[in-house]
Amino acid sequence: MNPQQQQTLSGLRVGITGGTSGLGLALVEDLVARGAKVAFVARDAARVLAVATQNTGAHGIVGDVSRKQDIYPIALQFTGALGGLDVLINNASTLGPVPLVLLADTECEDLEAALRTNVLGPFRLTKASLGALAAAAREGGPALVINISSDAAVNAYAGWGAYGASKAALAHLSRIWDEELRAQGVRVVVVDPGDMDTPMHALAVPDADRASLKRPADAARAIVALIEARTEEAANARRIRTEPAPA
Repeated sequence: MNPQQQQTLSGLRVGITGGTSGLGLALVEDLVARGAKVAFVARDAARVLAVATQNTGAHGIVGDVSRKQDIYPIALQFTGALGGLDVLINNASTLGPVPLVLLADTECEDLEAALRTNVLGPFRLTKASLGALAAAAREGGPALVINISSDAAVNAYAGWGAYGASKAALAHLSRIWDEELRAQGVRVVVVDPGDMDTPMHALAVPDADRASLKRPADAARAIVALIEARTEEAANARRIRTEPAPA
């Protein structure tokens, strides 16, 4: 990455969930390198500290998006650490029961746990962040929510019931959010990054050919390109609003 690329998102305020491994970690690294102000959350305090130490300027938060009582503290720490919020990336996910099992063998509690992390967590955190995102939109920022999904939200894979059903719910929730919030300048998109070589994929498919899987850094670059496009779109709209009318 050349120095010009490193500053393409200078000062952009980004909050990321699940930021210490896989795609979340790759996003933290890429965004920090491009000059963004990044705050990330994860459950493991030691991993949070290690990632924050390795990525100068990133602010680590220990929390669990599946826990209702953690949501407002996370949202407050995002905005407090960053001075606002331009982009929220709901990346934290859980597979449900591991090894993967058929729906008939899935405990109700395991399905509930997947829904808490993959649906209720993003819903609650988005809701708690709406004020900051709407303020960013008024200031001409991108005001973007990115929810990470999967092809399991569309295709019916045996054994992926808890994960697939929760990601399908998240995808449709995102489409409704986008319809309802665009009048405020806030956009909500769903991104399927594809099958990646991550610890979560290894848990789901331990015998997968890792060489055939996408690298998290490649998926992160595609998501960052989306953020850059939205940031440029918002900047252009701001310029149009502030340009004096022709005489």
